[in-house]
Amino acid sequence: MNFLMYTAAFVTGILASLGLGGGMILILYMTLIAGMSQITSQGINLLFFIPIALLALIMHTKSGFVKWKKIIPAIICGIISAAAGSFLAEAMGNNFLTKLFAAFVFITGIRELFSKARN
Repeated sequence: MNFLMYTAAFVTGILASLGLGGGMILILYMTLIAGMSQITSQGINLLFFIPIALLALIMHTKSGFVKWKKIIPAIICGIISAAAGSFLAEAMGNNFLTKLFAAFVFITGIRELFSKARN
């Protein structure tokens, strides 16, 4: 394990705990630098997200930001969608998934580059 891997994991953890989607950094590291396949990288990213999400959930609950009665339907839909998305990603194959992820990163970057700052 090298310094760059620890740096990518650290930055991912910080961004994910802030709710900014740090998984993109981790996936880019794993696919471009570590040479992993897109589907493997996404799976590792999901496993990486579990403890960070749990910690953030505990802290937000303590702060009173989580309204459990209101989010239960979202949790149920999220679990079903995650399972469906996993099967869909496997069916798409690594090559198409890599191109789809690259397009997503590109479009997001262009959108952020040209969007006006919001208050």
